[in-house]
Amino acid sequence: MTRLLFVCMGNICRSPAAEGVMRQLLAKASLAVQVEVDTVDSAGTLNHHVGRATDARMISAAKKRGIELTHKSRHVRADDLREFDLVLVMDRINLADVLQLSGAREFENKVKLFCEFCTKHDDEEVPDPYLGDAADFEYVLDLCEDGCAELVRRIKERSL
Repeated sequence: MTRLLFVCMGNICRSPAAEGVMRQLLAKASLAVQVEVDTVDSAGTLNHHVGRATDARMISAAKKRGIELTHKSRHVRADDLREFDLVLVMDRINLADVLQLSGAREFENKVKLFCEFCTKHDDEEVPDPYLGDAADFEYVLDLCEDGCAELVRRIKERSL
């Protein structure tokens, strides 16, 4: 089983969007044998949104694409690095924050920038749409669909 964790700063925009996209793609691909949908999660490096629902603007943008986002924000924990097989962070700040959790960086090989999996976009980081407009939320979903499609492809090929 492959366990995936998506991480952004507040866990109310980017990472829950990636989680929702991934859950939808896994269900469509019938990959329950390789990835349990219950082992796809998201978290934030900051704890000031803990317990909050995903940003309403992201929920609205995702809903237009048939993606349901029901995640409640949570803070990333050091145990997540042991429990998940791959931790996908949205930007370099999140990368540094997550790697600090591991202390001796023993889990560094599990932590990747999400955009490393994008095949249609050249972005190195998923931009935070929080202070942006509707187009920014749509673009984040475009990146999520791109990167998650590649993750699904690699899971199918068992090359993840």
